[in-house]
Amino acid sequence: MSEQQTQTQVFDVVVVGSGAGGMLAACRAADRGLSAVVLEKSDVYGGTSAVSGGGIWIPCNHHIAELGATDTRAAARTYLDACTQGVTASDKIDAYLDSAPEMLRYVEANTPVRYESLPKYADYFQHLPGSMPGYRALDPLPVDGASLGAEFARLRLPSPGTLVGGRVAVTSKEAHVLLSKAPGYIGLALKQFGRYWFDIGSRMRSRRDRRLTLGNALAGGLRRALLDRKVPVWLNAPMRELLEADGRVTGVVVERDGQPVRVLARRGVILAAGGFERNQAMRERYLPNPTQAHWSATPPNNTGDAIAAGQQLGARIALMEHVWGAPTVHVDREEKQRALFVERNLPGCVIVNGLGKRFVNEAAPYSEFVPAMYRDHAQTGACVPAWMVFDARFRRNYPCGPIMPGSMMPDSRIPTAFRSLLYKADSLDALAALIGVDAQGLRDTVAKMNRYAARGVDEDFAKGGNAFDTYYGDPSVKPNPCLAPLDTGPFYAVRVDAGDIGTKGGLVTDAFARVLREDGSPIAGLYAIGNTSASMMGASYPGAGSTLGPAMTFGYIAANHLADGKAEVDAEANTQAHSELRGVTP
Repeated sequence: MSEQQTQTQVFDVVVVGSGAGGMLAACRAADRGLSAVVLEKSDVYGGTSAVSGGGIWIPCNHHIAELGATDTRAAARTYLDACTQGVTASDKIDAYLDSAPEMLRYVEANTPVRYESLPKYADYFQHLPGSMPGYRALDPLPVDGASLGAEFARLRLPSPGTLVGGRVAVTSKEAHVLLSKAPGYIGLALKQFGRYWFDIGSRMRSRRDRRLTLGNALAGGLRRALLDRKVPVWLNAPMRELLEADGRVTGVVVERDGQPVRVLARRGVILAAGGFERNQAMRERYLPNPTQAHWSATPPNNTGDAIAAGQQLGARIALMEHVWGAPTVHVDREEKQRALFVERNLPGCVIVNGLGKRFVNEAAPYSEFVPAMYRDHAQTGACVPAWMVFDARFRRNYPCGPIMPGSMMPDSRIPTAFRSLLYKADSLDALAALIGVDAQGLRDTVAKMNRYAARGVDEDFAKGGNAFDTYYGDPSVKPNPCLAPLDTGPFYAVRVDAGDIGTKGGLVTDAFARVLREDGSPIAGLYAIGNTSASMMGASYPGAGSTLGPAMTFGYIAANHLADGKAEVDAEANTQAHSELRGVTP
């Protein structure tokens, strides 16, 4: 199709990607008086945000004081400096600390999204100065999916692992009560299952729970905000290229209904299209090996398109060897693997390499787990994959991946799709033979763990030795809620892959989220946020929500920067770009 035949539309701001960062950027741009459009590659909106926990990590957020606690900017800065180890520019850290609390207030005042602080969800590195035992991580409150109307059906489905029984949506706080069997957990379970089944109108149409929680609450709430502002979200509209004139990005070309459409941006383009974790070629080029795209717990659309488009314009990239690591397990016929977020903290399990030996604190933050796998694999050649081993007591009391506790889902009732996940044998030696692990090594490791459980002290990796570990432990188990013996047959194992919830590497940006060239100068009109940009957290993961917190904050910052007219070359001053806009109306 010739350029004259190509359809052209014009907006002030073009956002590529419909995750939380992208939708918030579009919402803020609209509230600042700019026209905006959100372009989404897939047939559903919400991106990786929709399948996430939806949490955000915001130091000095206003809910902390409401709960009677105190945080300080100085402490948060000390902690971030210790986590990032000089990788992130100082002014970018300052921008985050200054704008993140403001962004949260804006979201809660202007959208249906509401958050609550989690007093007991500790920062991930309790040994570092400036860390807090809770409060900085926030969990989204539920949103009524009925408020979305027809858009409810187009919201990306939540991860099955976040639904109780594969159906019922719960918040992070509710999940903690259920998993730890805290007082009132039975009543909570009955309440939520009853609510779900008595929602007769919804059950007649779909098994989907319209009580949106976690990432679905965040994505659904932001989509409602865009509906209120009449900001369009184009689905099935993959970006094919960035448009550039005289060194300035002037828009994008997307494919819509099989046809190319030029979407011009008067002010700028914000790339919010996720990382490259589902692109096997990019994984093999940048990430530690062995690596597989199907180990990821993210949607299949995150193939690094926006990163590659920025590179074609000379953008600098960084941190490409890093992922937001998370151990994952494969479930037959599911589009993505399931991450093991909390099972590893529970007492009565051990994770070993092919030699039958432990290599990390099982309850460590998921972001630390996968790097530990690769460090051990570099030494032993036997840690990718690893194996989670547990006994009949663990199987009876606790979930593992999609498999509910044996008290609720005995072995005979495990669904066919889940059966290939679980290996079972009457003895440790037989289990070791079944999964290809050294039997003597496994026996020795289990004997050690049993001794540690009796004393309550893990002498090798200190499992259960800090507030983060014990958050998802079992408080009924003494003296350490994360340690119990593995001494009751039969024994079980689950293969653990070196998975992720996204890649960390991407386009280098400044404190305003502008994409930078190799020489450090900004590419006029081009911004990047979320996993399309190189993470401001460096190789670290300070606390729950360290992905979405920055994505939303820098989306907010980018929208403000565009609205304030602070870009080096405004569209009105760019003759060639402006000539393309003449005679074309949105």
